Amino acid sequence: MALRTLSTGSTAVGAWAATALATAACLLAAATTPSPAHAQTPGGGAQIFRGADLKLGEELMKEHKCAACHVSKVGGDGSSIYRPLGTINNAGLLRGMVEMCNTNLNLQMFPEDVTAVAAVLNRDHYKFREGP
Repeated sequence: MALRTLSTGSTAVGAWAATALATAACLLAAATTPSPAHAQTPGGGAQIFRGADLKLGEELMKEHKCAACHVSKVGGDGSSIYRPLGTINNAGLLRGMVEMCNTNLNLQMFPEDVTAVAAVLNRDHYKFREGP
């Protein structure tokens, strides 16, 4: 699929459109990627976090100021950003949301870094299990 630049005269609109398109692509990929049946149910699919470096994930969350960003978006301590209206109901979608932050904020994290951050979020907030 070829992408074209919006000719609005505004680089901000072009950048926004590119970010929106990347976000949509990440969510579509996460929603349509075939996965084991147990990954489709709440609490399933956490095997993707097996072997993740939790210490690295914690360090990256501090380095990239994830909590401060979440506070600026939802207020309070920022934790209400987790499990928004049930949209993240398996480990794959959780990892996809971390990847979306990585892409949208240009954090330049490697795939194993994204997995490490998602694994920390799973441990602390989501608690998805490996199996049914």
